[in-house]
Amino acid sequence: MKRFAVKHFLLFILVAISLPGFTQTAGKVLEQRTVKSSILSRNIRYTVYLPPDYDHSDRSYPVVYLLHGYTDDNTGWLQFGEINRYADKAIAEGTIPPMIIVMPNGDSSWYINSYDGKENYEDFFIKEFMPVIEKTYRIKAEKKYRGIAGLSMGGYGTLIYSMKYPDLFAAAAPMSAAVWDDEQISTMQPDWWDGALGQLYGRGLTGKNRLNKAWYDNSILKIVDTKSADDLKKVRYWIDCGDDDFLTEGNCLLHIALTAKQVPHQFRVRDGEHNWTYWRTGITDALAFIGQSFHQ
Repeated sequence: MKRFAVKHFLLFILVAISLPGFTQTAGKVLEQRTVKSSILSRNIRYTVYLPPDYDHSDRSYPVVYLLHGYTDDNTGWLQFGEINRYADKAIAEGTIPPMIIVMPNGDSSWYINSYDGKENYEDFFIKEFMPVIEKTYRIKAEKKYRGIAGLSMGGYGTLIYSMKYPDLFAAAAPMSAAVWDDEQISTMQPDWWDGALGQLYGRGLTGKNRLNKAWYDNSILKIVDTKSADDLKKVRYWIDCGDDDFLTEGNCLLHIALTAKQVPHQFRVRDGEHNWTYWRTGITDALAFIGQSFHQ
């Protein structure tokens, strides 16, 4: 009799799952997908998180592009950031609206075009990646339903894209963003410059020779200085950096620069360092801030 009851209970569950309107509690992760790029002449991997009701509805969703840090790849936010678990919980609790989260592989490109034209990742992202993604998935392909976020190198990429292309993004949430002023760039150790930034702005450069056109075209603080306040106000900003992070100074300078131009933004300095513990504990607030932009 008990076995009969158990079988019927399981049958009831299976029938309920198949009914229209049933919503599962966990989203779906597609870990290794690719976009063929003619600009970069190779396939670029990406990971995508689909909200829990994606397979059980016909609706379209807002999207957040979530960028990884230096030396990481498209699986970083999934493996170390556990983004699917945090997104599932936040959606279930109503903290964030159901959204699609797309995590591209940026390698060590810093998400920009290199000075010599050998690696035009920025062009790829804007001209190829976003259009392909927003045709592949049921995404509301409009500025008011599009956000961007990222950590460290990805925080830098978040600022680059939102400031250069303010008509594409409603909100941006850079976390521990790699923001430097001219003095920090001029005095940066040669091994770090050549190893991390040289391919972008020119290897072998020292001192103020590093402050060339390629640098100023992609310096966050220079962009804020040269952009109009009205242009900067087109995007809502959530800036978050730990008090023990080696990038705290640059983020504070960004806060000061935006404040001087009277550009509204949220600035958070929490207790923490440049690590996954900090980013995991901050990603829900960042997504919630972006999610507010998707509401009327």
